[in-house]
Amino acid sequence: MTRTGVAAWPEHLAQLYRARGYWRDRTLGSLPRQWAHRHGDRPALLDGDVTLTYRELAEKVDVLAVHLIALGLRGGDNILVQLPNCHELVLLVLACGRIGVAPVLMLPAHREHEMVAIGRHTEVAAIVTADAVRGFDHRALACRVAAEVPSAGPVLVVGGGAHRRDTSTVDFDMLLGGACDEADRARLAAATPDPGEVALFLLSGGTTGVPKVISRTHNDYEYNSRRSAEVCGFGPDTVYLVVLPAAHNFTLGSPGIIGTLMAGGRVVLLPSPSVAPAFEAIAEHGVTHTAAVPAVVRRWAEAAEELTPRLKSLRVLQVGGSLFAPELAIRARKALGCRVQQVFGMAEGLLNYTRLDEDDDLAARTQGRPISPDDEIRVVDTDGAEVPHGQEGELLTRGPYTPRGYFAAPEHNERSFAPGGWYRTGDLVRLDPSGNLVVVGRAKDVINRGGEKIAAAELEQLIATLPTVAEVAAIPYPDNELGERICVYVLPRPGHLPTLSDIEELFAERGVADYKVPERLRVVDVLPYTEVGKVDKKALCAKEAATATDVRPAG
Repeated sequence: MTRTGVAAWPEHLAQLYRARGYWRDRTLGSLPRQWAHRHGDRPALLDGDVTLTYRELAEKVDVLAVHLIALGLRGGDNILVQLPNCHELVLLVLACGRIGVAPVLMLPAHREHEMVAIGRHTEVAAIVTADAVRGFDHRALACRVAAEVPSAGPVLVVGGGAHRRDTSTVDFDMLLGGACDEADRARLAAATPDPGEVALFLLSGGTTGVPKVISRTHNDYEYNSRRSAEVCGFGPDTVYLVVLPAAHNFTLGSPGIIGTLMAGGRVVLLPSPSVAPAFEAIAEHGVTHTAAVPAVVRRWAEAAEELTPRLKSLRVLQVGGSLFAPELAIRARKALGCRVQQVFGMAEGLLNYTRLDEDDDLAARTQGRPISPDDEIRVVDTDGAEVPHGQEGELLTRGPYTPRGYFAAPEHNERSFAPGGWYRTGDLVRLDPSGNLVVVGRAKDVINRGGEKIAAAELEQLIATLPTVAEVAAIPYPDNELGERICVYVLPRPGHLPTLSDIEELFAERGVADYKVPERLRVVDVLPYTEVGKVDKKALCAKEAATATDVRPAG
């Protein structure tokens, strides 16, 4: 059952984390039965017309786990999962945790470029997808990906009832029917994984190519979710609205879906953060908590100022994913009539929250402090030396839910982890006198577009394949809605003039996610270089800031 390529915590730290109650040796798959015992027929999960009680949730998780075994999936297998916000995704994550199968959580926006690379890297044994989302044929995409990933077995399709005669895929909905007998329960008991094993894989934004893969164990992710729920005051009266992608760590377990269920609350799923459906759901279901990125918060605040919606039940709006202006935090608090809680964290582990008893000014201008007493942080200069308190530096961290390395990526780990297991976050921060962190930027060459972190190197590698392009540099430019958008500086080949349309067509042909398509193109005669011969991106960013006019948006 043990997977190779997973970095383990040193044994003395594992013992410490158990002794201090952080790690409780509980698998994610064991939780639904505990929840059902405590909460029985109380509603747990609402997804459109589907409502599952805690008891029904536990039963469906067991049934699905048995059917996954029947399909040939076993402990130690990985499966590629690309689903929208739906109850089937929640059931699948928990069912996989029942039998030691690890879901690799992709986003609906990902296409062949990302999915094939991740599928090969993690050697997935199956793919789970939706039939179609917003008019896009995910079934066909999954089948193309399966053909390119040698290890991939069956393709399971949610909402695929119309294609039941298609023997090339498996109708996921059929796997949720029936009930478990004693023999099934014995199979499940025999398949129970070790809590120190991988429970799921999350994806990270990064500086090279497609996202890096982060292995999260049952022990560390159970603590991640439980402690987050404690810090955020989640309880049986919590009603948590999901509007961001459920495959994100923020939405899944910070505290998110799992943290809400741990606390005995209710989860309400929506496919997107569109204003009207979100406001209607808050009013109809008495939503108390939800999470959004700054771009969504801006739209909600603007709408609330005009519509005067019925949002009286909303207590806390969690905001994270990208830099959040203090002015917007204050505006959102007034417009939505709730507390605004900043969340600064990463799929690689460390989570920071502003506390709900802090004053509004502190909550608006800082990004919180770590959740665990054993979260260790250092703020260092470019030489790795700690900076004086209050000065800016790169954030390094380690702790009971921050893995010690990326999955099967020794070269990435050499760059991303310092001696002693310290994770180099790439974020530039300073410590506020309150003890909270203030995020001032980042050291990594990443563009943060509405919370989606995009590697500049990945874009450059793709665009450089155009026959019209000699050299290219991708940089961010500021945007009020998304925080940052993508600008590319291109040095053309003689006699050629690349266009944004050329780039858009290339990305569509390669199956690259839409959010990675550049919005600005600068064709130049020369690019600036540093003393060591690299493109001087600081100079380009400064130039872009000084001449940010007369540009054509993509599309």
